[in-house]
Amino acid sequence: MRFRISAKRIMKPTTLLRHLALACLAFAACCSRLTAGHYQNFDVSVYIPVQVVREFAKPGVLEEQWKAISEQAKVDKVYIETTRGRVTADAELIEKVKAFFVSHGVKIAGGMTFEAGGAAVIQSYCYTDPKDREFVKNIVEFTAHHFEEIILDDFFFVTTKFPSDIAAKGSKSWTEFRLQEMDDVAQNLLVGPAKAINPHLKFVIKFPNWYEHFQGMGFDLDKEPKIFDGIYTGTETRDPITTDQHLQQYESYQIVRFFDNIAPGRNGGGWVDTYGIRYIDRYAEQLWNTAFAKPHEITLFQWSDMLRPAIAGERPWANQATSYNYNEIESALKKRGAKDVIWAGAAGASLEQADRVLSQLGQPVGVKSYKPYQSKGEDFLHNFLGNIGIPIDLSPEFPKDASVILLTESAKYDPDIVAKIKGQLDAGKNVVITTGLLKAIQDKGSQDIVEATVTDQKALINGYGFNWGIKAGWGVNLQSGQHPILIPEVNFLTNDAWMEVRGETQGNGFPILLSDRYSKGILYVLTIPDDPRDLYELPREVLSAIKDILLPDSPIHVNAEAHVALFAYDNATFVVESYLDGETDARVSLGTGYTKLRNVLTGEIVPIQSEKIKGFDFPGFPPLPPREFGVVHLLPHSFAVLRAEK
Repeated sequence: MRFRISAKRIMKPTTLLRHLALACLAFAACCSRLTAGHYQNFDVSVYIPVQVVREFAKPGVLEEQWKAISEQAKVDKVYIETTRGRVTADAELIEKVKAFFVSHGVKIAGGMTFEAGGAAVIQSYCYTDPKDREFVKNIVEFTAHHFEEIILDDFFFVTTKFPSDIAAKGSKSWTEFRLQEMDDVAQNLLVGPAKAINPHLKFVIKFPNWYEHFQGMGFDLDKEPKIFDGIYTGTETRDPITTDQHLQQYESYQIVRFFDNIAPGRNGGGWVDTYGIRYIDRYAEQLWNTAFAKPHEITLFQWSDMLRPAIAGERPWANQATSYNYNEIESALKKRGAKDVIWAGAAGASLEQADRVLSQLGQPVGVKSYKPYQSKGEDFLHNFLGNIGIPIDLSPEFPKDASVILLTESAKYDPDIVAKIKGQLDAGKNVVITTGLLKAIQDKGSQDIVEATVTDQKALINGYGFNWGIKAGWGVNLQSGQHPILIPEVNFLTNDAWMEVRGETQGNGFPILLSDRYSKGILYVLTIPDDPRDLYELPREVLSAIKDILLPDSPIHVNAEAHVALFAYDNATFVVESYLDGETDARVSLGTGYTKLRNVLTGEIVPIQSEKIKGFDFPGFPPLPPREFGVVHLLPHSFAVLRAEK
């Protein structure tokens, strides 16, 4: 049965009574806040779905559940949902739940989820159906009566292709139609009606993790952040093996930075759930990586999950002193009287770890990269690159002030991209483009920069070599890959462009990293394997060579195997994190002007070693300078916080 809220059934309180009620709630919150626990660097929220809210009508349920959660995690705020799957909560219950949390010093906000329910797969409301439009408008007005802030869970998109949708679409593409439709819904069914009820309301839209495909479902990263008062970030990367979305661990960090650049100062925070993980460290990693992006708030989804026992999973590293030490956490909680570690406890312990180091870190920085609005190509590639240790700073605006920029296939959506690349090179700056982008623009002007093309041929490579300028000698110290990988073949002119790093098979070489000087700068072409996961098969020396090109001015350079990520900050601090199931060593070398490497967590100075590199013995080529580095040992699924010092 379809539930409908009639506008006639919503009684608007008088302005005086409403202001008095809000004043009382604020006073109670102020008094209780004196005893409430907080993290130093962010707030923590818990989202409460409407089905859970309805359970709070039973005597004692809310009190008992709050006691269990608050004993294992510090909670600053809750989002109280009014609708999901066409289920709603009544006004009296909402006010009762609000009053409970305010009396406990917890901030409150409303939540809504426009998932239609009743289908085997996720289905949105049909926004060409007048009845659905009426329902949405009425529940928005209802929610605006009860809250000063509302957040939309990430179902504010459209999937329906009903006859009414098809008729309304006409000759437009589904993407074009849905973007226009949802912009209209946002303004005329949500924000407009809500502000008419409550002009001071803060309306926030939470975007999910699958940002590459937003435009196809009507999520508009260009216009919707301007329609709503704020945005929020889905950082749920879960486990790459058990999901089908190509989500990589690094995305929990990178997507926050991307959304920060989309709506500076208005990205509310990151949002993590407990789903799709095989072991508890994966949950901790999502929370750490979200926190490393330095958001204002982190939301735990959702209330009833926080009450469930946190299952550690199969962890061969269970008895090692890893960053997430489940045994220690369990012991500490049981000493405090807890029966089990619930997900609230797992979250609380993870967030406390992150909170202890965040005050040492500056503002996040990384390789500037450009993804125009409504673009796609080389799906989620930036996160694969993050997983091989390249810190990424993704933006919807072209980063013309950066000394080095990284451009992937999605940049092809900018019709002026070739001219912008030339502008960077003319200014003496370097540009790194992927083979995906080269293929997309090789018939659109890139030949005027470098006469190189991505052919239809493929190469299966399992060995690697370096140009003298990158590593020791042409053909000297060849690196072997773990497994052969398939790459697109790049055709180029000998002595016009150079293979800085090459892949080899049966005596033939193919570019992995190609360079060509143009005007005052250098254009590099980075070859992306047909399967981007094969980036993880590249030897650590190959990965190090790529990082040297992308991060020439970095205070540190990290030589590590794949699945070791680097989070960089503007005060020469860094987080090096391993997603590996086994132990590994990261060789951290210092940039120009730095002499010491300090472990921020322990305060210890990392010993520096010197390694002489043999250059290619050829007249006119100077010897390569020695490389100085410190070795940082990383346990499975653990991180180290480092500072380069002068």
